[in-house]
Amino acid sequence: MSNHMDNDDSPSSEEGTPESSDVTDDSPSEGRPAELSPTNQARNGDQTESSESGSESTEYTETDDELFDVNGSKSSTDPSAESTDDASTEDEPPSIEELGSEVKVDAEIADEIDEDDLLGGLLIDSTAEIEIPERLVDQVIGQEHARDVIIKAAKQRRHVMMIGSPGTGKSMLSKAMTELLPKEELQDVLVYHNPDDGNKPKIRTVPAGKGEQIVDAHKEEARKRNQMRTFLMWIIIAVVLGYALIIAGQILLGILAAGIVYLAFRYASRGSDAMVPNLLVNNADTKSAPFRDATGAHAGALLGDVRHDPFQSGGMETPSHDRVEPGAIHKANKGVLFIDEINTLDIRSQQHLMTAIQEGEFAITGQSERSSGAMVQTEPVPTDFIMIAAGNLDAMENMHPALRSRIKGYGYEVYMDDTIEDTPEMRRKYARFVAQEVGNDGRLPEFEATAIEEVILEAKRRAGRKGHLTLHFRNLGGLVRVAGDIARGEGAEHTTREHVLKAKRRSRSIEQQLADEFIERRKDYELQVSDGYEVGRVNGLAVMGEDSGIMLPVMAEVTPSQGPGKVIATGQLKEMAEESVQNVSAIIKKFSDQNLAEKDVHIQFVQAGQQGVDGDSASITVATAVISALEDVGVRQSLAMTGSLSVRGDVLPVGGVTHKIEAAAKAGCDTVIIPKANEQDVMIEDEYEEMVDIIPVSHISEVLDIALESEGDKDSLVARLKSITGSALDKQTVAGPQSPSPQ
Repeated sequence: MSNHMDNDDSPSSEEGTPESSDVTDDSPSEGRPAELSPTNQARNGDQTESSESGSESTEYTETDDELFDVNGSKSSTDPSAESTDDASTEDEPPSIEELGSEVKVDAEIADEIDEDDLLGGLLIDSTAEIEIPERLVDQVIGQEHARDVIIKAAKQRRHVMMIGSPGTGKSMLSKAMTELLPKEELQDVLVYHNPDDGNKPKIRTVPAGKGEQIVDAHKEEARKRNQMRTFLMWIIIAVVLGYALIIAGQILLGILAAGIVYLAFRYASRGSDAMVPNLLVNNADTKSAPFRDATGAHAGALLGDVRHDPFQSGGMETPSHDRVEPGAIHKANKGVLFIDEINTLDIRSQQHLMTAIQEGEFAITGQSERSSGAMVQTEPVPTDFIMIAAGNLDAMENMHPALRSRIKGYGYEVYMDDTIEDTPEMRRKYARFVAQEVGNDGRLPEFEATAIEEVILEAKRRAGRKGHLTLHFRNLGGLVRVAGDIARGEGAEHTTREHVLKAKRRSRSIEQQLADEFIERRKDYELQVSDGYEVGRVNGLAVMGEDSGIMLPVMAEVTPSQGPGKVIATGQLKEMAEESVQNVSAIIKKFSDQNLAEKDVHIQFVQAGQQGVDGDSASITVATAVISALEDVGVRQSLAMTGSLSVRGDVLPVGGVTHKIEAAAKAGCDTVIIPKANEQDVMIEDEYEEMVDIIPVSHISEVLDIALESEGDKDSLVARLKSITGSALDKQTVAGPQSPSPQ
């Protein structure tokens, strides 16, 4: 490891910044005279200043200086140098409070904002009145912690790993970072033919924009040499043909000699063509720091490659330096390299990536062992980039531990938020988000104010938490585009609330479509019971995917045991569901007057499907079904329930209550029991509000009191359960975690 990596406090000593001397020592400037002309000294001084700002060595060869003089290209007084100095005095990146904090509109914002105003006080008719910020960094909504980290990382040139759910803005934040990085440090990278060893091309870096000029100057010089050589060739051919025809009288011999002369000159001209460098990385037209998305890139696209040459002999081969191809790590030099789903990279590529991060340079070689390019390896090419690795939670499992250590040791790790607090300011930003989606698409009609309100209402529903808005903007943007497409298909001038409602039905997820189909099929085959009372059968509720509710009946039966009594659960239960069944069995054993050591308790999750059952949200359902079977008391079938259960009988919160309630309403149930802790999370659609009664509970005794058939035995049953497990009931508190557990 280089010494400059140890100085972690200095931005200029980042691990990805190679020493200037590393490139200069091996550059094609070997053999340069010790004394330079005043012009060359001025140029060298400019490059020294650039080198001090963290760039690699950019000294010119003597030949390049002469070519610049011939073509009248940039000198030490080039105006671009002044613009570089001006760029270095640009304002500092905006603070976290300034990024995306204001929503500019032509209309006014209400002085007093009602808490039910979904637009946050915006007095607008459509999205046409909302101004979209020009900079991407100002368009970021939410993720305050992540934005703060991105700003710090841009200032200090730190690497970042962002972990979170898909569609929460990881790639947008990565692109936004390029607007915060300085532009004056951008470089072009040239690769030269090595006359000593053709399989080891030489690498040089120059300020951005000068690479094209060097290549053009070399091409012009090569063209002039070829013109002189061609002129000389035709003179020699004419002399040979004249001598053979006039003096020797051997025309065939003359033609043969002329052909040999022609081939000799053509072969010699290839040597001059090989002297033209290959512009490997060109940043001449780059307006900001480069951004390279290497998600899913194969080794060659990520690390660089050398093309295969089928003609490797006979003078027909392509010079090795012309076959070199840069990788994303080289194109991202002085910019940002973004890799999503970092764990999908193979271990070898992750190891090479780790080397590029640590050394700040990485040589290009052929990635295929069977290719002739595998014999070629360039000098190290600068890779001074900021790496942003992204992925879901599982990305950390298969990620190379040393690569993660590099990022964590010289940067930040950020977990992306899924929701954000619902405030008037955030509602205004969500209105701007709709305007951004309309503007970015370019084909959607403007959204009316009522349509924007419906989108924001959907953002509240998808958050799954009272007083919060979802930050899954990709899915929310999909809803905006579908609504706009519907309006455009109808030829409407504006997108209305009705279009958004149609889009919500049309853009259902695959899981929701399957859930609706399951509900209809169960009705057809009378598997869905929504009236009367049945012993040992309870309508449970579950979610498929993230936003699709489904009713899942649970049946229980108690039978004499042929051996020691045990609890048998079927329905492809996964680990978490099995543990919840064990917790339920603890309550039942303590509650029951019967000797369960001589009985088997059978629990069946009806039509759970091939995916099985995961999570513990069916705990109260299982407990109610088993107690009903044990006591031979019927359960109300027009009722559905969801909730986790502690071993003491407390009903704990679960996830997806909104979608579960809607699924119960679709199935024909008129009452739904949910945990009291989830009462604040309910945000069902208007059409379902009058279809079901929602009853929050905090203890299993309350569940039984509501669900079991009204008989004389039920009162004593509930009273007995209270006396056994009811200490928490008297305090009216909910034990356990207050955040919804995953289903």
